[in-house]
Amino acid sequence: MFEIVKAAGWPIWPLLLASVIAVALILERLLTLRRNKIVPPGLLQRAVGEFRRGADNSRLLADLERHSPLGRVLAAGLRNVGTSREVMKESIEEAGAAVAHELNRYLTTLGTIASISPLMGLFGTVVGMIEIFGSQTPGTGSPQQLASGISIALYNTGFGIFIAVPAMIFWRHFRALVDTFVIQMEQQAVRLVEYMHGERK
Repeated sequence: MFEIVKAAGWPIWPLLLASVIAVALILERLLTLRRNKIVPPGLLQRAVGEFRRGADNSRLLADLERHSPLGRVLAAGLRNVGTSREVMKESIEEAGAAVAHELNRYLTTLGTIASISPLMGLFGTVVGMIEIFGSQTPGTGSPQQLASGISIALYNTGFGIFIAVPAMIFWRHFRALVDTFVIQMEQQAVRLVEYMHGERK
């Protein structure tokens, strides 16, 4: 592996850094974006069952907020049970926007790495080509310099694509996952509003 890095020249180092960051972000998002952790089943029923109108529900609401992102959305709605339907929905939407922002954390960085990795590889290719043509002065062509330039060009191109493909796959996967979670939380929030305003049993 070290020989490959050595043959690829200095342009490979930014690509290696990008690959380390991409792997770290992918692992972090895989651990964070789990369905049972974001949208736990049965949480809405538990919240509605334990909530008592006119009583002190501060402990229940604090537990919900700490429980999960869905819990934060439901707690925001339950805090405004005594208000109109519109105010309750607005509080839920505000909490939902904050939760959605947190769920999308680091995805912009991962998408950026997926986009620029081929360009970074292309930059390494250009550096390799410059080295090739720079060594080809009349009467002093060196096969060793030619081989070095070709190595820099090909290794960087290949490594850039190697980083970009999985980064793009995971970026799209996480984006779709977050969209699914947001829709599920919206559905649960609508049901909560309907339960609390007596429109659903």
